[in-house]
Amino acid sequence: MKLSVVILNYNVRYFLELCLKSVEYAIRHMDAEIIVVDNQSSDESCEMVKKLFPNVKLIENKENVGFSKGNNIGVERAQGEFICILNPDTVIAEDTFEKLLSFSDSKENLGIVGCRLIDGKGKFLPESKRNTPKPFVALKKMIGKSNAYYANQLEETQQGMVPILVGAFMFLKREVYQDIGGFDEDYFMYGEDVDISYKAIKKGYQNFYFGDTTVIHFKGESTLKNVHYAKRFYGAMQIFYQKHFKKNPLFNAVVWLGIKLAFLMRREPKEEKKQVERYVLFSDKIPSDLRQKLNKPVKLLGDVGNLQEEDEVVFDTDFLTFKEIIGFLLEWRESKSLTFKFLMQKSHYLVGSNSSKNRGELIYLKNND
Repeated sequence: MKLSVVILNYNVRYFLELCLKSVEYAIRHMDAEIIVVDNQSSDESCEMVKKLFPNVKLIENKENVGFSKGNNIGVERAQGEFICILNPDTVIAEDTFEKLLSFSDSKENLGIVGCRLIDGKGKFLPESKRNTPKPFVALKKMIGKSNAYYANQLEETQQGMVPILVGAFMFLKREVYQDIGGFDEDYFMYGEDVDISYKAIKKGYQNFYFGDTTVIHFKGESTLKNVHYAKRFYGAMQIFYQKHFKKNPLFNAVVWLGIKLAFLMRREPKEEKKQVERYVLFSDKIPSDLRQKLNKPVKLLGDVGNLQEEDEVVFDTDFLTFKEIIGFLLEWRESKSLTFKFLMQKSHYLVGSNSSKNRGELIYLKNND
């Protein structure tokens, strides 16, 4: 088998369905498998997978074992030559894996490969490519000076070696994953992607950023930016420095103080809501339940002149390819107010996210009888 896609899920049932639909299209002509590891979700995620995606291998953990252990459990069951670690709140293009396999076959001593990630409004996520977060670099990032933290030496559409990639999307050979020991289970959530990237480099592998394919990462769903996130993130950074940057006591004290100060200075993100005046649908028809539920004007794209800032664009995933949808997000990402949703007609809902810092929005179209 060529590829195993491992998706760790926790209570993001609707985003997971969208993700699985995109992955199924991407592997339809490949010898590949999808493995979903569920960390004891309470939102019917497992029931959805069993009903709608019977070919997916589902592992139901009896407790929330965290990101590192959950992914390691999935990789243990994987049979593919290559592994893709994928967040459940992502959407991939139909040719993403084909491109990455072709790229990987051209490289020797390959470690981890990442790609261009964008949020639900098409904005580039700079954590797609990062430099090694040596303590002083990380401290600068924590106080808002992030130029040295992100790998800005590469443009977002370029290809090249970078030290650190993001755990939302990691592509590598299964034998490499095993050689570097997988994810370190000392990390429950956050920091483990930095650690595994750094372990690959220390083992002599070369990590690459591949900007020729784009993946949507809604991000707010699986990495909500609140004080609980901040506490876990900075705790994970302490683990990382203790493991890889053991210095003298004075140096350690400076790092500890910087982490504490950054945590105290961190603010809760403001909820970003938008008053939608009109929905513009990319489809060949307007579902009746869409008009009834939204209680706003709904127009097909062909019936609209120019898009307005008050519009919300709705992509019908049965009408457009995921690659086409990603292309539209990139084309319109400079708009400050234009927002986007994905229509899952057979499941009767809209889903999307207006911000990478807040939870996404779910609009269920069918009344629960």
